[in-house]
Amino acid sequence: MSAPTRPGGARSVDELLADARSRLRRIGPLEAAARMAAGAVLVDIRPAAQRAAEGGVPGALVIERNVLEWRFDPAGDARLPLVDGYDLDVVVLCSEGYTSSLAADALRSLGLHRATDVVGGFHAWVAVGLPVA
Repeated sequence: MSAPTRPGGARSVDELLADARSRLRRIGPLEAAARMAAGAVLVDIRPAAQRAAEGGVPGALVIERNVLEWRFDPAGDARLPLVDGYDLDVVVLCSEGYTSSLAADALRSLGLHRATDVVGGFHAWVAVGLPVA
């Protein structure tokens, strides 16, 4: 079965991902842990079923992907109390580091200029021996 013809102007998910990552300075799990220790907010965007199967990061803020922008828009009515400006240090974590790149780029589009994500995601976090709950 051949792939359908892409409409004009449409991009592949690989293109979207590369575009998002071109605007990020992505970090490894050790740097993410160090930033978290220095006050950064580590945001775990994995769905509940994935967190239940894989585990979680102690101290991470769990905000599922479908509401991330609403909770982190400094000008939005649905923002979290900790989102008090545009200089918040936010590190986004997903399972393998793909969805988190798109999410971190969305936060940067909201003006959170320090937002980034973890290369390799939760799996990389575990692989380097960082704490898991």
